[in-house]
Amino acid sequence: MDKALKVIIAGGGIGGAAAALALLRKGFDVEVYEQAAELGEVGAGVQISPNGSRALDYLGVFKQLEKVSCAPEKKEFRLWNSGDSWPMFDLGKIAIEKYGYPYLTVYRPDLLETLVNAAREIKPDVFHLGQPVVDIQQDAQSATLILQDGSSATGDILIGADGIKSTIRRQLWGPDVPKFSGMMAWRAVIPMQNLPSHMQVMVGSTWIGPGQHLVNYPLRDGKLMNMVGTVERPDWKVESWTVEGTTEECLNDYSGWHEDVQSLIKSAPKLLKWAFGERVPMKKWSKNRISLMGDACHPTLPFLAQGAVMAIEDAVVLSRCLEQYRSNPETALLVYEQSRTERTCKTVTEARKNTDRFHSAELVTRERAEKYLQKEMGEAPIHDRYNWLYQYDSTSQAI
Repeated sequence: MDKALKVIIAGGGIGGAAAALALLRKGFDVEVYEQAAELGEVGAGVQISPNGSRALDYLGVFKQLEKVSCAPEKKEFRLWNSGDSWPMFDLGKIAIEKYGYPYLTVYRPDLLETLVNAAREIKPDVFHLGQPVVDIQQDAQSATLILQDGSSATGDILIGADGIKSTIRRQLWGPDVPKFSGMMAWRAVIPMQNLPSHMQVMVGSTWIGPGQHLVNYPLRDGKLMNMVGTVERPDWKVESWTVEGTTEECLNDYSGWHEDVQSLIKSAPKLLKWAFGERVPMKKWSKNRISLMGDACHPTLPFLAQGAVMAIEDAVVLSRCLEQYRSNPETALLVYEQSRTERTCKTVTEARKNTDRFHSAELVTRERAEKYLQKEMGEAPIHDRYNWLYQYDSTSQAI
């Protein structure tokens, strides 16, 4: 089998677009089928750690994305009530020196647009919109998407990049029943000019307190501030990014928190809320000529900021496996799965552990927080917790 190998991708989000670009750049034929009528992401922020920046450079879009992103000077912990700060880690020069690439904070629509435009430069009609998937089929030579309108799309292999509620995963492995995590999140993107002047800074802050935390960081060259607040609340179980809440409800969840947190909430034009579901990490993704990627197979709580990055890494490794084993696509998918499952399972597990760290009862007072942070968030534990993530190289890992 030569470079005419055809790949069908279900889902045109960040993972699907990255996979399309990676495969097109290697000369494969690609068709992406997306259920939405338009390609777009919820207006929100995404963090791209050095391992993600390295993968984006491999895809040829890092420099372009860097121009519309932010490279925060640092990340810091801040105590929920006093605002006292402790350094988390350097995101600027030291990150580049240590890992070869910076840590970026990116507006999700900008990331998707960059990937989509790069893919369309190679194949203008690669994306097919308004095409919900209802079923899949495969035989010894091909894999097929069955679309809602009765049509179908057949290729040599099929990749499910259709997100946390993946139809492809359900068809391959049966129904997915997430366990409610007991947490819900508030999300907002705030015009930087709406905030007090002392908050208009290129710094990523993780506000930590008993039972909840809140993260904010700049986007779009400092024109926007992203905010995500996570609260232990058993009464909201809707796993959706599009349900709008009220300022009063959000302020109530953060009652007693520092005035800067209150300013973030009050300055938000719109506050969306959704519940976090948890899923057991999948160790098996592929069946013959069909496999999964991104949130379809390893959805994670966002407390390591690796969700989008893992999907981009998947895309790079998938393209390399298909390039190396193009004469045997089924082998390529098995090698891809074997190359990624250990890392993605560990990432999902470690993200869950950060919940307890960010929400510890030890954070109730300044004195207890100081001792706790020295033990849990000092230079040595932070290195152990993040170095394995950031030094990973999806572009050269043995396959």
